[in-house]
Amino acid sequence: MQYIGNGGSTAVEEELFFQKISAQKRRLFGIAYSYLRNQADAVEAVQEATCRAWVKRKHVKDAKSFDFWVTRILINVCIDEQRRRKRLVLTDGYIDIKTNEMVSDSMLDVQNALAKLKPKHRHVLILKYMHDMTVPDIALILGKPEGTIKSWVYQGLKQLRRRMGIEEGGLNHA
Repeated sequence: MQYIGNGGSTAVEEELFFQKISAQKRRLFGIAYSYLRNQADAVEAVQEATCRAWVKRKHVKDAKSFDFWVTRILINVCIDEQRRRKRLVLTDGYIDIKTNEMVSDSMLDVQNALAKLKPKHRHVLILKYMHDMTVPDIALILGKPEGTIKSWVYQGLKQLRRRMGIEEGGLNHA
């Protein structure tokens, strides 16, 4: 099967690329929203990741890794946006996040605690628990060994529990 970046005709490449991106647009939006907590920013991040992926499509080694490769690009776009936001810190420290959904106090507590974790721990917890990804998939996306991902999940949950004042058995990390 032909895949992106193998030197095929531009029209075929374009169509295949569009099909692959379209097939995972909901998942990509969900991941971006998890990081950015804003619908407009999430849409923009997916668009930026799509553009970056198109420009670098020749770097994809095989068709199987395309989804993981695009997800990694999206995560990098989201991290870039988070860094940009940090440079635009408001004097009172409050960032107005306008969403169209109700969020419970406990979910806000989880989001606030997640935001204070080290990025590596935050990434694995978001991917594992908010997007139901498996440890092997997360390892592929982040380019780390599965053992490292398992360790980061464990350490991240431990830090999250501590920040939220939850006893050791309070969150299930199976």
